[in-house]
Amino acid sequence: MADVRVYDANGAAAEKVSLRDDVYGVSPNTALLHQAVVRQLADARLGTHDTKTRGEVKRTTKKAWRQKGTGRARQGARSAPHWTGGGVVFGPHPRSYRQDLPKKMRAGALRSALAAKTADGELVLIQEISLDVPSTKTMARVFDAIAPGQSALLILDAPNRMVQLSTRNLPQVKTITVENVNVYDLLRFRRVVLSVNAARILEERYGRYGVSAERGAEETGAEEDGVAAVAAVPGAPEASATAAAAGGVEAVES
Repeated sequence: MADVRVYDANGAAAEKVSLRDDVYGVSPNTALLHQAVVRQLADARLGTHDTKTRGEVKRTTKKAWRQKGTGRARQGARSAPHWTGGGVVFGPHPRSYRQDLPKKMRAGALRSALAAKTADGELVLIQEISLDVPSTKTMARVFDAIAPGQSALLILDAPNRMVQLSTRNLPQVKTITVENVNVYDLLRFRRVVLSVNAARILEERYGRYGVSAERGAEETGAEEDGVAAVAAVPGAPEASATAAAAGGVEAVES
């Protein structure tokens, strides 16, 4: 278990909390992190760039001079690429830069980013922050105690308008929720500040055991119930074989 320091709403250090190793203690995969960041930056590109070809440029179609007898090179339309104001050759056109990344690889990249921050001591936890009115001064005091002079990414378990309004004027602080957590932001900011509830949600969502293990246990239980139900049907071959085996074991034991 990884032990991470917890801070209260005033920025004072409190006790440490243990986090699961399957999320915060894995060995970071550098190649996977690189691929995830490249993919995220590529997906953010609009791809709306466009240049006009010679067929799209509106220029005169009158021949510049006669074909022969001038001593100069023969010329056609003024929309040709070598003329000023002509079309562009091999210029960019609208396209999609989107890259695909399987769901398991995205989850692995997030685990690697969280584990890297934890190993470097750049991940801290904070207790629930409750503000009646927006106060940038209050949040600035908290981050001066948690991450003095450093950029910080605050991750909340749920939207908190008062906190989000209080941090949006802090130039080195960005506030998101667990629904918007991404590899690029985790690596771009020096300090990652998680609320305790957000840390637990990420454990359940990206952990290798927990919810998935419970689901697997339920499926295993359902299969066992189905086998038992089949065995209980009169005349079923599985039931006969099971009964014969049970009788053989009793005979050997006696």
